Amino acid sequence: MNRYPTEILDPDYDDGTMVENVTRLAEAVVGRRIVKTERREVDMPWCEGSKNTRPVDVFVITLDDGREVRLADSSDCCAYTVVEAFLLHPDKIDHMILGVGTTGSYNRWHIYADWGDVLELTVGWSCGNPFYYGYGFAIDVVDAQPEGEE
Repeated sequence: MNRYPTEILDPDYDDGTMVENVTRLAEAVVGRRIVKTERREVDMPWCEGSKNTRPVDVFVITLDDGREVRLADSSDCCAYTVVEAFLLHPDKIDHMILGVGTTGSYNRWHIYADWGDVLELTVGWSCGNPFYYGYGFAIDVVDAQPEGEE
């Protein structure tokens, strides 16, 4: 069941990055339940494959199996993607996530269960000068860490 019809973006404004981000998020959360959401600083690689890390402020979704889904904002000159706001619906967190959809040209993301949205994200984004600069979230799924470790 897809609660939200798939949005089609103008290929002059998105090269598939936003669609890919939503797909990656759905792969990480569908079939799970959300335990908590928060903004937090974590160490992330400077770039893909790098062993060197830097502290980054990320939006973290903790799932019922202990895994964390981390969405790191991006900013590259005039291109960017950022979680501007989020709204967790605590009355629905006991329901298994069925999907992720978008409205408003990928500016509102809906993580939903059978009874409605569990989590809503307001996402600001721009491809900048198409497609010279990078945009989109860096989405990292991290297994549960032993207490006290990052």
